[in-house]
Amino acid sequence: MAVNKPTGDNARKGAVKERSQTKTTIGGASGYTKRDRTSGEFMAVKKPKTAKKAAKKFKGVRVEKKAKKTAKRAR
Repeated sequence: MAVNKPTGDNARKGAVKERSQTKTTIGGASGYTKRDRTSGEFMAVKKPKTAKKAAKKFKGVRVEKKAKKTAKRAR
């Protein structure tokens, strides 16, 4: 039997494309900071519950990749 999608359930389908998250260090423990990609404004921070554990990622928000360092050779 076919099941139709529920309408109006406020469920997100797919990733949030206007936002990204980056891994940060907060008080010695790692956490995540959510950032708006259009304005560059930091929106929210997920802190770890204890200092020894890492915080969980934001759901559906892409993770920023770190830029690679390019080393120039001296000749």
